[in-house]
Amino acid sequence: MKFFDEIDKRDHEQVVLCSDKLVGLRAIIAVHNTTLGPALGGTRLWSYATEEEAMRDVLRLSRGMTYKAAVAGLNLGGGKAVIIGDAAALKNEALFRTYGRFVDTLGGRYITAEDVNTSVQDMEWVRMETKHVTGISRALGGSGDPSPVTGLGVYVGMKAAVRKVFGSDSLKGKRIAIQGAGKVATYLAEHLAKEGAKIVVTDIAEERARSLAKRLKGTFVKPDKIYDQPMDVFAPCALGGILNDDTISRLKCAVVAGGANNQLLDERKHMQMLIDRKIAYAPDYAINAGGLINVANELEGYSEKRALRQAEGIYEIIQKIFEIAEREKISTSAAANKIAEERIASMGRINQIYSASRGMRAR
Repeated sequence: MKFFDEIDKRDHEQVVLCSDKLVGLRAIIAVHNTTLGPALGGTRLWSYATEEEAMRDVLRLSRGMTYKAAVAGLNLGGGKAVIIGDAAALKNEALFRTYGRFVDTLGGRYITAEDVNTSVQDMEWVRMETKHVTGISRALGGSGDPSPVTGLGVYVGMKAAVRKVFGSDSLKGKRIAIQGAGKVATYLAEHLAKEGAKIVVTDIAEERARSLAKRLKGTFVKPDKIYDQPMDVFAPCALGGILNDDTISRLKCAVVAGGANNQLLDERKHMQMLIDRKIAYAPDYAINAGGLINVANELEGYSEKRALRQAEGIYEIIQKIFEIAEREKISTSAAANKIAEERIASMGRINQIYSASRGMRAR
């Protein structure tokens, strides 16, 4: 892998490698774009097969955070971090406090939060070494677990996409296949069950998925069978890259709307495959922005009511994306990118205005 070529490909501003043999820390922090504000994004702990795989993941994820913040109307840039290793073996206070020291060296250019395999407790350890962290417990003035707000955002965004395809946003009686049974998937499933949707659930942690399906009177299927289910909506809520050459041809749905990041393995190629199959796609970074909205609220003094209200606005964001896509005859992925890029460009011009209190640039 040519690291600088990969970094340049996505226009990243900064990539930091963090290492501490004593605690077993090997981490990568990627700051993609800070035009709108400091880069905020979670820290993922994952057992990557190779360092190259970890680098590609953090670069893709951090770019997605830039677009997510821009589309959501937040004054934040995009960043992400990955810690390489087995969560069961690595997670402890020393690891996260050491990692917090590295975050602190960036002086606020990057603000971290929880992500896959990291928790509120982990972020509280990070907080012992840096103030540049969100997603801490409410007892310490934070917002706690962002999953409920993410789940709400995916739910209302799904309703907006269904309205575009079916003419009504009602999910009652709709068959919805959820890939994943983690926190976000669980909150999404609860909203769907309450509305009367027919739920199909899978997860590589099969017992967790079986339990969720049983509790909500849904159906469990094996992970490799989820793509073949007859369904109205497919909701990917696990890891990324699952919309690809092999899976798209198997889908039997009208809408894809889920909480996973980077669902399209190749954005252009696989977006076109969905279009060719007449499957409507709610862009992942737009529909799953509820978690970012939640932790961003900590920066202004957390209000659950305000965070939930902003997350409900994802309905209008998804509607706008579909309207632009239809009007300009472009994909929904391109429409979402257009909204994000126009906002970044517009705010970037403001940052060129001289401000004596802040130096040569207003940022």
